[in-house]
Amino acid sequence: MSATTYPFKENAYTLYSYALCPYAQRAIRAFNIAKVPYVVEEIDLKNKPDWYHLVNPQLKVPALRTPDGTILIESLVIAEFVADQFPEAGLLSNNATERAQLRLFIELFGTRVSPFIYKSLTSAEVEDQKKAEESLLAGIRAVNDELEIQWKRSSGKGGPFWYGDKFGFAEIALVSFVGLLAVPRHYRGVVVPETEEYAAFNKWKTAFSKHPGFTDVKPEDALLIENYKKFVAETKN
Repeated sequence: MSATTYPFKENAYTLYSYALCPYAQRAIRAFNIAKVPYVVEEIDLKNKPDWYHLVNPQLKVPALRTPDGTILIESLVIAEFVADQFPEAGLLSNNATERAQLRLFIELFGTRVSPFIYKSLTSAEVEDQKKAEESLLAGIRAVNDELEIQWKRSSGKGGPFWYGDKFGFAEIALVSFVGLLAVPRHYRGVVVPETEEYAAFNKWKTAFSKHPGFTDVKPEDALLIENYKKFVAETKN
C-alpha cells in the first residue's frame, strides 16, 4: 500500500478505529444501534500506517469514509451523522428542546467527569490525586442530578436510560467513558459510592452495563488497565 492511497470498501461505510479508544467506540456503537452495516479498518495508534494522513491529517480515530467518498472525523460528529442519516433508528429526538437538553448533558459529562478520570491517573502528588478524585465524584453527582431531572421529563420516561427504556444517543456518547472508571478504581482506588446521591448514576450504569450496545463493544477491564498504565504517574510521598 503506497502513501498515495488508503484502504476502504467501495459503496460502504468504512470506519477507521481502535478498539481501546473510547471515542472510536462512540462511532462503532452508533452504527451498531442504528443497525447499519459497516467495515472497520483497525488503526494501531502506536504504529500508524503511513497512509492514514490521507484519511485524517490529525492522525486520530475515529474517522469515517462514507459510500460517496466523504471523510468525516470527530466521534460526536460521526455519531450525529449516523443519527441524522438514519432517522428511523431513533437515536436522536426530533424535538429541538430535547436535543438541546441531551447536548447539555453530554457537555456536562465531558467537562465535569471525563477530564478527571485522566487527572486522577496523571497526578503524582497525593494531594493532587485527592483533588482529582473529589472533582471526579462531584462531576458524577452532577450527572446523577441531571439524570434525575431528565427522568421526570416526558422524554425520560422514568429511566433507566436517558430516553427511558431506549439505549440511545446519550449512551452512545458516554458509556465508554463510564467504563473507563475501572482504570482509576484499579490504580487509585476511586470507587463510586452506593449511596443516594449517586443512585440515579448507578441505576443508569447498571442498566447500560447489561445492554448489547455496551457489552458488544466494551474492552475487557484488564485491557483498559494495561492500556492506560502509561498515563499513571508514580505517587510521590
